[in-house]
Amino acid sequence: MTNIEIGLWSFPALMLLIFLRVPIGLAMFLAGFVGLGVINGGFEIALARLKTETFTTFSSYSLSIVPMFLLMGHFATLGGMSQALFKAAESWIGHKRGGVAMAAIGACAGFGAICGSSLATAATMGRVALPELRKYGYAGGFSTATLAAGGTLGILIPPSVVLVIYAILAEQNIAKLFAAALIPGLLAAFGYMIVISIYARVNPESAGVRDPVPMAERFRAMFAVWPVIIVFGAVVGGIYGGLFTPTEGAAVGALGTGIIAFFNGGLTGQSLIGSFTATARSTAMIFFIVLGAAFYNGFLAVTQVPQSMANWVGEQDYSPYTVLFIILAFYLVLGCLMDSLSMILLTIPIFFPIISVLDFGMVDFVTMQHDMIREAIASGAAQGVAQDVMDQINALMAAGQEVPRQLSGELGVRLTEARANAVGMEMTAIWFGILVLIVVETGLITPPVGMILFIINAMDRQTPIVETYKAVMYFITSDIVRVGLLIAFPTITLFLVN
Repeated sequence: MTNIEIGLWSFPALMLLIFLRVPIGLAMFLAGFVGLGVINGGFEIALARLKTETFTTFSSYSLSIVPMFLLMGHFATLGGMSQALFKAAESWIGHKRGGVAMAAIGACAGFGAICGSSLATAATMGRVALPELRKYGYAGGFSTATLAAGGTLGILIPPSVVLVIYAILAEQNIAKLFAAALIPGLLAAFGYMIVISIYARVNPESAGVRDPVPMAERFRAMFAVWPVIIVFGAVVGGIYGGLFTPTEGAAVGALGTGIIAFFNGGLTGQSLIGSFTATARSTAMIFFIVLGAAFYNGFLAVTQVPQSMANWVGEQDYSPYTVLFIILAFYLVLGCLMDSLSMILLTIPIFFPIISVLDFGMVDFVTMQHDMIREAIASGAAQGVAQDVMDQINALMAAGQEVPRQLSGELGVRLTEARANAVGMEMTAIWFGILVLIVVETGLITPPVGMILFIINAMDRQTPIVETYKAVMYFITSDIVRVGLLIAFPTITLFLVN
């Protein structure tokens, strides 16, 4: 067999290991290790690679973000921030039709802004919101479906652990990915609230009603969430504003939530040790998956499978959007079977080279040049430029034509096709990453085996899983509509990045 054939056969072998319930990190490691042994006729190179791959993978400075964000989520829970968020949202909108469920979505979005994990967000908010939903007569399936959907906001609202891993794999800027995820994340929360409103009207018996809360109590509840606003503003605002790097921002967030948890009485010596231990366990699990993926992806690079697939797709003259739809559909199905991090690590090294060779028209050279010229003029760069030169530039721009480099250079604008293409590839990578993130999370709540559905349903044994399946389809419809919007209008995702 050729190297490419060996690489292709590794996929069914890897899937078999996963279905045999071998941990995903170990399965990828074994597939890569055995594959290298088969290619090289022995395991000497594979053993040598084990040493170098381990060092190069874990010496990445960016990976230190992961334990910091995980620790921040633990401290946020100890500090009572999840309860405060839910109570604040419930006090303002809980009296509306479906309002308590909407409050749960709003609290999930707020907690996701300081957690970064979907499973942790779903589990934490499930413990907080389920008793309240039962108290006010919400149907079991409606309640569990709402919290499952809300849990997906954990990695959509930045900061996000999975986005950090994607940034490392795709070699993209973490801060730009966080910026790109913000508007789609807020759209997700807004879309879920619309779904709740529709569901509560179609099925009025599924949602009870609670009395309005006095205005004074509402403001007291709002005041209780100021720690969340401060932490989110410090972390995300500091990263966007360039005050510190994403890694430093994660450390600031962990420190801030730790201080708040201490003053709220939730952080004691015992709970601190427990948080460190839980963070260490989660980090070890994630890092082992990262190592297994690095080893397997190194094996695939040797076989040239990703490059060959990218070249083959490029030669078929398929529409870029056809390829994108196929990839997203694959993620939706795979999301039912695997967690988001494992999927990203397993598939991005294969799919990203394919997306990179496709032209989605993210950047038009002439439009980009004209925008840069307008910015230069607005900044005063036109002062001292001859009037006849400015007249030529304005005439060409009015006609929608490219401005020759010698003319644009008079304003300090020196854009080349290569630079425009590089920007276009970066925008495509960021846009694709957000789409993948959304579809992967949709897979986690897609019946019959969505992982988050089982986590939430385990907290409410009285509710049959079938009832959760029926109700969650409304939320999945919202996700599909949102993906369609982001595909049709990439500007929604890239607005803050641009």
